[in-house]
This record gives sequence, structure tokens and C-alpha cells, in this order.
Amino acid sequence: MSAELPRLWLGRTPSLSWADDRAAVAAYASGQGVLFLTPHMGCFEITAQALAARFSAQHGPLTVLYRPARHAGLGEVMRLARQRPGLEAVPTTLAGVRQMIKALRSGRAVGLLPDQVPPEGMGQWAPFFGQPAYTMTLAARLALQTGAQVVLIWGERLSWGRGYRLHSQPLGHDLSDDLDTAVVQINQAMESLILQCPSQYIWGYARYKHPRQA
Repeated sequence: MSAELPRLWLGRTPSLSWADDRAAVAAYASGQGVLFLTPHMGCFEITAQALAARFSAQHGPLTVLYRPARHAGLGEVMRLARQRPGLEAVPTTLAGVRQMIKALRSGRAVGLLPDQVPPEGMGQWAPFFGQPAYTMTLAARLALQTGAQVVLIWGERLSWGRGYRLHSQPLGHDLSDDLDTAVVQINQAMESLILQCPSQYIWGYARYKHPRQA
């Protein structure tokens, strides 16, 4: 992951192929807005670039959420790297959340990593592979408040630098109107993706850590 970031941030988009784009195509066609969810699995940086390259010309830019780096210089590099054609990167602030809601209500798409541990007060404890994990409520709230289509996506890292293969699939069921239940359902969806290819999940990510102060 560390070795590929300079190319992904500063170079041209590498070779891409789609294993299955039917879920993404159908979700965009609904006109209801699309919420793409991916765990820390495979190359999650490439999913946004692949979606922008495949769909932004017809359906508008993809809005992605990012947490600004603490180091000002690195933060500027990250911001510029993610502000590519067809991509709109918004910070983890109230203004950024408003931009995501606006995008979804306009029929456009948003990308999130729902297994990222949110600050204290912005999540709830929910099971993840049988252990309590502090889980963001943002993904569920966005879907429930906007009626967006939820699509699961991940970027498979191919061997020997051959590029990436994109996988998309529908959530498979409606999210519960109960927020607590919807958060658990999203965790279960992330588990199902990870179990498809557990060797590409970043198990070193501190998924079970206590949240930082808001």
C-alpha cells in the first residue's frame, strides 16, 4: 500500500478492469443518489479513481470524505491528489457532511470507508467479527436521510503490479429504519466483503481502538 501511494496520488491512473459493474450501473440509473461503501480492503484509493473514470462524465463527480493530515504540507499533497477530474474531496467537518448530503440529494454519488473509527460521539459500539467496534453512524444516516442506493465496492490488488480489478455488488436488502440496526447491517456487509478475500484486508488497522476525542 505504501509503495503504490505515490503513483496513485501523483501519477496517472494505473490499469483498471471491472469484475462486475452491474450494481454500480443499476444504482446510478435509479437517479436516487449512490452511496459507495468499501472497507480498508485491497486498494481503497483506486475505487474512487475508478468510479470517477467510469461514471463521472455521465453522472457527475464522486464526492469522497477524507480526514486532513495533521502535517500541513502532507495535507495539501493529499488534497490535491484527491481533487482529480470527476472527484470532489471533502473534509471530515460539518461542511463536508453537508456537501455529501447535497450530492446524494442531487442524484450524484458519495464514497465512504464505514469501518473507519470515528471521533467520540459520532459513532456507536456495534459487533464486527464478533467483537465490539466503535462504528460510524454517518454511512447509515446518509442512506436513511437521502434514500440513496447503497453499493458495496472494493479494488482488488492484482499480483506483480498488473493493476486493479474492481468489484461491486448491491447491499442485497433495505437498511432498517432503526439507526442502531442499520449500523449493524453495514458492519455485516463489510464482513461479507472481507470474507471474499481476507488476505487483502488491512488487519493491522486498529479497528477495535477507543475513539479519539471529538
